[in-house]
Amino acid sequence: MAMSSLDDLYRRVIMDHYQNPRNKGQLENDGSVTINLNNPTCGDRIQLQMKVDNGIIQDVKFTGEGCSISMSSASMMTQAIKGATLEEALKLADIFSALMKGEEIEEDDLDLGDIEALQGVAKFPARIKCATLAWKALQQGASEVK
Repeated sequence: MAMSSLDDLYRRVIMDHYQNPRNKGQLENDGSVTINLNNPTCGDRIQLQMKVDNGIIQDVKFTGEGCSISMSSASMMTQAIKGATLEEALKLADIFSALMKGEEIEEDDLDLGDIEALQGVAKFPARIKCATLAWKALQQGASEVK
């Protein structure tokens, strides 16, 4: 597939998650962990809630406001970590961080699914904080669960 076609596909995936976010909303306060983060540089805000039982993320939701990159990344992340162990979710966060730094990712590390669409953000350093906001919330939330 030509690069421009791949870029177009990635843009469509990002816009789909932005316009039709997965797992957007709030969990009932039933022992879930709630993390609020913001990116003062651009004004992105996110609230991430995770219900974790026996080390497994049973449910995860987010609310917030921000650019298409930050909101799409949150949607993709919640979709990827629901049902995963905290260990798996944190490994995915590490892989995503490496992706945002422009590092090569081993294909057999994990199937990134839609998250792969965000790899182009690495070319725009000012947007990396937008893409990683939800992931930082995940890492902070995981540390509060343990």
